[in-house]
Amino acid sequence: MDATQRWKDMVVREHAQSDSMRREERPADSWANFSQNFRADPRRTDDPLVNYLREQVTEDQVVLDVGAGGGRIALPLALCSKQVVAVEPSPSMCRVLREVAQEFGVTNVEVVEEDWLSAKVDRADVALCAHVVYVIQEIGDFVRKLEEHADRVLAVMFQAPPQSQIYPLWEPIHGEPRLPLPSLPEFLEVLDEMGIEPEVEVVHTERNRGFEGMEEARTELARRLYVIEGTPEMERLEALLPQVLEEKDGRFAIKGSVPLEPRVVSWRTAR
Repeated sequence: MDATQRWKDMVVREHAQSDSMRREERPADSWANFSQNFRADPRRTDDPLVNYLREQVTEDQVVLDVGAGGGRIALPLALCSKQVVAVEPSPSMCRVLREVAQEFGVTNVEVVEEDWLSAKVDRADVALCAHVVYVIQEIGDFVRKLEEHADRVLAVMFQAPPQSQIYPLWEPIHGEPRLPLPSLPEFLEVLDEMGIEPEVEVVHTERNRGFEGMEEARTELARRLYVIEGTPEMERLEALLPQVLEEKDGRFAIKGSVPLEPRVVSWRTAR
């Protein structure tokens, strides 16, 4: 199996497992209940990733932000570039992006409310894709379109799947191990197969991504594990929490979990 097919197989299998655990239909807009969490001041200076990306663009460049979400990166980059074209398929995320842009007076952002593979946009100087590719099935087509639309590509992703810290909880609760999404190692294999030789740089965030307390941990972990109230799975989760959580710097984290830090995978495209 080649790298792109292996990538697709991992995504399909992970999604199938998730669907089998859900007690309800997958929503049309999966971000509808969480989009407000992605509001952020575009002029903030305490975000290491945003600070790093600001240094990658210049004021005369046009930036494509593919999978822009609520604009946490698109809006800061708009303040230091000529224009940002934000491609985002989630209506709720686009609404947040527009609201924050209006609130902070950021006027040089164009929002394209489309999936990347169907979006029609002009070529830009830089194409950015931050924490999006993990769930993309047609990864080869996705990357080729990025290359076709920019002189330089920046892909931001973790060294492991975003939810990998809770993977060890799956088997005690659901009786089967979690099937992982692809992440950085598989992405580099795909790029190698496509003849792309990128640079990879770690952005140290020094951020504890844990929970404020046990109740928040219970709520958040239940959501991520597709566990609902009044079920045997919830009983198992509640019994498991005191065993797997430890306090670090005033927050609760899963014991033994490795902090996730973003990697920026970048390359120049052939024109």
